[in-house]
Amino acid sequence: MARIAGVDLPRNKHANIALTYIYGIGTSRAARILDAAKVDPMKKVSDLAEDEVNRIRQVIEAEGSVEGDLRKDVSMNIKRLIEIVLIADSVIAATCPYAGSAPTPMPAPARVRAKARSRRRRRRQKRNPVVSCQ
Repeated sequence: MARIAGVDLPRNKHANIALTYIYGIGTSRAARILDAAKVDPMKKVSDLAEDEVNRIRQVIEAEGSVEGDLRKDVSMNIKRLIEIVLIADSVIAATCPYAGSAPTPMPAPARVRAKARSRRRRRRQKRNPVVSCQ
């Protein structure tokens, strides 16, 4: 079983499909890697020679980050973007006149109460109790 970038490639798959088991490598990148390594994409992983596996490994290392490094980069980018949004939200909240308000108040639509009825359930009108005078 070939082990590339910390992933055991399935033995019974073609090389171009087996490379997609590595995080960060899709079908188009797998085809580019196999072309650069001069390996037949339709060759089964179990039939790959050791020198072919080494060439694939070298091309992957030279081309860019995959697996652990890529996962770490993606998670760091997500955390950075979340931090940016949190900072922006706190700045917007500081400029708001009261809690929960938008930074620039929008005029209310014309029929707010009537349009909100379906969301708040229909209210049943209370009947005035009949008062009998004796």
